[in-house]
Amino acid sequence: MAENGEEKLLAVARHIAKTLGQNDTMADDILQIFSNFDGRFSREKLSEKMVDDNHPRGCAALERAVNSLDRQISQYVALDHPIWAHTADSSAFLDAIDDLIRTMRDWEPMAADKSVSACLVRADDLMHQAMFRVGDEFRSLMDRGAESFELNRSNHESTGNLSFDSDDDNEENEDGLLHNGADLDHQIPVAQPVTDYDIVIDALPSGTVSDLHEIAKRMVAAGFVKECSHVYSTCRREFLEESISRLGLQKLSIDEVQKMPWQELEDEIERWIKAANVALRILFPSERRLCDRVFFGFSSAADLSFMEVCRGSTIQLLNFADAVAIGSRAPDRLFKVLDVFETLRDLMPEFDSVFSDQYCLVLRNEAVTIWKRLGEAIRGIFMELENLIRRDPAKAAVPGGGLHPITRYVMNYLRAACRSRQTLEQVFDESNVVVPSNKLDDRRASSSSMSVQMAWIMELLESNLEMKSKIYRDSALCSVFMMNNGRYIVQKVKDSELESLIGDDWIRKHNAKVRQYCTNYQRSSWNKIIGTLKLDNSSLASNAIAKSMKEKIKSFNTQFED
Repeated sequence: MAENGEEKLLAVARHIAKTLGQNDTMADDILQIFSNFDGRFSREKLSEKMVDDNHPRGCAALERAVNSLDRQISQYVALDHPIWAHTADSSAFLDAIDDLIRTMRDWEPMAADKSVSACLVRADDLMHQAMFRVGDEFRSLMDRGAESFELNRSNHESTGNLSFDSDDDNEENEDGLLHNGADLDHQIPVAQPVTDYDIVIDALPSGTVSDLHEIAKRMVAAGFVKECSHVYSTCRREFLEESISRLGLQKLSIDEVQKMPWQELEDEIERWIKAANVALRILFPSERRLCDRVFFGFSSAADLSFMEVCRGSTIQLLNFADAVAIGSRAPDRLFKVLDVFETLRDLMPEFDSVFSDQYCLVLRNEAVTIWKRLGEAIRGIFMELENLIRRDPAKAAVPGGGLHPITRYVMNYLRAACRSRQTLEQVFDESNVVVPSNKLDDRRASSSSMSVQMAWIMELLESNLEMKSKIYRDSALCSVFMMNNGRYIVQKVKDSELESLIGDDWIRKHNAKVRQYCTNYQRSSWNKIIGTLKLDNSSLASNAIAKSMKEKIKSFNTQFED
């Protein structure tokens, strides 16, 4: 307390000298008077602060502080072993960084003074050295933590829901061929199927997360947010990309996906669906949680780091879906494109919740754009189906007026498509399906977009079949052909979702068409045959009648066989 009182007394004396002294000479005279008056006002004590306040040598205290911190920090920067290997070292190092941050902040308002500015430059250089070393420690902690996670995952793979090893040593693919696990040693192990997505992965031990948070606090306070985020995101991005690779998904460009044979692409789509679900429902939320813990209290840094971690993997997933969307519109691709569309649709809530910050907005928007593009692809595939029906040529007639292959293909195609009715209704309702008005009645014009689309395709099919029926020279066989194909169409509608989609009126109308084809067949075949048996007895003699009857019976038998 005595020392504190003396400091206050000296401060008052210095203030008086500074206020009354109009120049340096007068101030010195006043200080001399004080020193003669009381021994506590020695010239050295009084003049020390005056020099600090009015002379370039005023950074003496700052210089002493910087020198002291330089000695403390340099010894840790020069260490050839991890600082965080010993708690005492890491605590002392962080304390020194705190002192340096505080010193620079306190003296920053006086940076206009050249001597202070020079000291701050030294302090800033020391800060860069400290941040460079602490960044290395940050990376080292993350690497060691990841190694610990790998070891734990290997030891407990049998109890975890998310395993990164193959199901069996011998696997059977969809072609029924067995692959020996020993032949796949050079490949990345593929994860087992995941059925429970209510999982959060703690990829780093809690103690490591706490250490990382303490380092992040200092780096953010020192203005090294981007550097800290870069170190963090680089380490976690590698882990995330490896995890997705272990799910079996190849890293392919859009061009590579489009050039892939369809059978291979079908298999890759199955792997993509699994990888997308695990990524959006397990891996990304786990990374979001880890980011929030490491950068707790610094939401902007957490958002930036999370975006940098997940951006590459997210773009990889979205690019694959985009490649599928802009690929071939061949009708046989519909069902796999529907799978991709439905997967992305079902993951939209995850995109909204996980990528909710400003930095991830572009990823969320891109996901919505590609999802809509997949919807356009689905509509395009149905347009290609229409073109396929229109272009199917009328070549050779089907023997016996039987079922034409295009009828079987189109109707089974539509039946299979209706299993995804809810999805297709969503796809068609989001577009303006334009169908020539002269091809639809008023009832159909007021139906759902999907029912209009299905009815229109079947009308195109009927028109194509009518064109093919003209190949038959025998009108009766032409009617048989239309009757057989028309009955098949109606039966397929009644045995599927198509019935509830296009309604009973359509079925009644087309049953009437089938009956009309039957009537046409009777008129052009049996009526003609029966007519051959009619005799005109009025003008013929009895022997002539018998001869005519024999000829008519012979003609009847011939036509009956036909």
